[in-house]
Amino acid sequence: MINCVNCETAQYFGKALSSQYRLRYRSFVDRQDWELSSFRGMEYDCYDTPATSYLVWQDENGEVRGASRLMPTDRPYMLKDLWPESVENIALPSSASIWEGSRFCIDRKLPQFLRRRITEEIVCAYLEFALAQNITAIIGIMPPLIWRSVFINAGWDVEFLGKSGHYGGGRKNIAGQMHVSATALKQVREKTGILHPVLLTAPFNEIETTKKKVCME
Repeated sequence: MINCVNCETAQYFGKALSSQYRLRYRSFVDRQDWELSSFRGMEYDCYDTPATSYLVWQDENGEVRGASRLMPTDRPYMLKDLWPESVENIALPSSASIWEGSRFCIDRKLPQFLRRRITEEIVCAYLEFALAQNITAIIGIMPPLIWRSVFINAGWDVEFLGKSGHYGGGRKNIAGQMHVSATALKQVREKTGILHPVLLTAPFNEIETTKKKVCME
């Protein structure tokens, strides 16, 4: 299962919020040597706001071992603020119905088969989340290899929005957009073999407790 964590649901998921910051630190600062803001082994930036949602996979101890970040483009977001020149084929979006995905990371200590499974579940969760929130597209910027290995290989088509380049230094990156639809989710489920919903927005016991309280009031 993939848990959807944000400022309104964080209390349901234990240490998920801080744990995903720690996974990001290990993934991007320790392993890739990115120069990013950090505090006590947690990576963060100005886009971690109350408008941000995190899709996380937690192990039996509640530690986040896979994560991605999503934010609406009707407010500041990375692609527009930092690398607008990477988008050539469309106008930079500014809409509550188009969101940006970023900080996709999987714990490298996990076995390869589990990393692949978590990756595919997060891709499914992207689409489930987007459909539930009336999101029509998700944009982002990452190396072409990551677009292919994470999203295209899972069955979700990517529309590239410009040329690849050394945006931000390091490896070549390219901006892309993925359109959201029930058909896209069906394709991803068929390609990955994950035929059931994977996204959880609050633990089932908390949901049932809330339902009972509402019925009693």
